[in-house]
Amino acid sequence: MGECACHPEIDTPYQCQKHQIYLCEECLECQDPDLYCKFRSSCPIWFMGKKGVEDW
Repeated sequence: MGECACHPEIDTPYQCQKHQIYLCEECLECQDPDLYCKFRSSCPIWFMGKKGVEDW
């Protein structure tokens, strides 16, 4: 677990593999969806955003 990039007081297990940053549930969305990411096929952040899942 790590600290959210936008909210350092929040520990979170969600890590963006492309940018090597942690994101809390409030910030959980792909930071650069238009740029290529080799981790995209296994990225839960991108998958949930693409499928339109609002609430985890």
